[in-house]
Amino acid sequence: MDKILVLDFGGQYNQLIARRVREQHVYAEIKPYNKITVEEIVEIGYKGVIFTGGPNSVYDEKSPHYDPAILDAGIPVLGICYGDQLMAFMAGGKVDSAENSSEYGKTTLFTDNNVLFKDVPKESICFMSHTDYISEPPAGFKTIAHTPKCPCAGMCDEERKLYGVQFHPEVTHTIFGTQILKNFIFDVCECNMDWTMEDFIEKTVARYKEELKGKRVLLALSGGVDSSVAAVLLNNAIGENLTCIFVDHGLLRKDEGDFVEKTFKGQFGLNMIRVNAQDRFLSKLAGVTEPEKKRKIIGEEFIRVFEDEAKKIGKVEVLAQGTIYPDVIESGKGDSAVIKSHHNVGGLPDVIAFDEITEPLRDLFKDEVREVGEKLGIPYELVWRQPFPGPGLAVRVIGEITEDRLALLREADAIFREEVANAHCEKMTNQYFAVLTDLRSVGVMGDARTYGRTIVLRAVTTDDFMTAEWTRLPFEVLEKASNRITNEVPGVSRVVYDITSKPPATVEWE
Repeated sequence: MDKILVLDFGGQYNQLIARRVREQHVYAEIKPYNKITVEEIVEIGYKGVIFTGGPNSVYDEKSPHYDPAILDAGIPVLGICYGDQLMAFMAGGKVDSAENSSEYGKTTLFTDNNVLFKDVPKESICFMSHTDYISEPPAGFKTIAHTPKCPCAGMCDEERKLYGVQFHPEVTHTIFGTQILKNFIFDVCECNMDWTMEDFIEKTVARYKEELKGKRVLLALSGGVDSSVAAVLLNNAIGENLTCIFVDHGLLRKDEGDFVEKTFKGQFGLNMIRVNAQDRFLSKLAGVTEPEKKRKIIGEEFIRVFEDEAKKIGKVEVLAQGTIYPDVIESGKGDSAVIKSHHNVGGLPDVIAFDEITEPLRDLFKDEVREVGEKLGIPYELVWRQPFPGPGLAVRVIGEITEDRLALLREADAIFREEVANAHCEKMTNQYFAVLTDLRSVGVMGDARTYGRTIVLRAVTTDDFMTAEWTRLPFEVLEKASNRITNEVPGVSRVVYDITSKPPATVEWE
């Protein structure tokens, strides 16, 4: 099987690069830059190497560097952003601070004739995010692309099959980014399309049959697509040695707990225990308003509940979770920056009563998880269920969490989701929900003054949840939702719609 190595230098989009390669049915894996040598790369037989972006400057002595011998190993290399600059630096080129010419966001890209830009228009849109730039390409390299501010947005040494781009071809904002990556994968690296999600399932099940043989596993089941797919994968691997724990922490959507219990006990027949822990969680969260503290509290309390349940069912060596890669990267991975701690990653306590944690979906994005779910035979309505964060409504209630505020949000959220469904707009958006802010505003109802709460409606369109655009839902849908919420949910006097994309915002408000 042909393989591409994504050499990780600490950027936010590293796993997205690997995902884009896998979309072409070519296997890709990520290795930290300091965990694999040039000799190992050659021995393993990678067909190509991609240097990722990163937050550092190549001329900083503390920044991540790599063995320049990789450039003469006879393996094609594509450098992206920091990886592009690093390649130039290693080969003797010059990298400078852009000062007033740094670029962030969508930029016009001009390309020359080159195999890397086959079937790419001479002028297109790319996504830039850089402060430094290549002011002088190395000897043997030629400039093959530029932008209005960046004189070397692409370079190559065709003889050695070394290519670099200052922009990010892996993100959706680079319109022809997928074509550029395809050109590198197939025309430069000469890879074959010989990897599929069926391969992932087969290898994952085989792996856990071996690794978890004879061990009792406790799975944190939320009822969302991630933990559901993880549950079925592990059930296929270890069967009766898997116990699914569903923690109703009092932060679920309307009627969520009953739906999850009915689905997994009735439809799948999995060994599932429902723990009603509403009072336990809400008491810990009482008076807490800071988002990161909420996540840490919820993360720790989840673990403590799992530990308590594990004691009741006997010795349990392994905790399993439905963690996916966006959770990992936002919680900080390697040299990446922490954006927010997810309860099942950065929110975990330092000490837990399990020998190990296993996360079978840790390297997948949401759409890949759904593809796996479909191939495992999980029903459509569960595979394509709306994403819901592990901390639940705690990250959708801004400020203090109380039972009254949760009840208010549940009703508003249910109305919004119902109106989206009534208008058959579910496929327009990848995630949609309501947020209860800590804002109050003056209103008027029945000729009387009110001073009610503000609800925010949020809907985003994305294929990977690393970047997202706000969804252009029909005004009629938003109007119906707003009218119903202000009329049917006591205490709400204003409804607004969030039109912020990611970045700069995240999908969730906290």
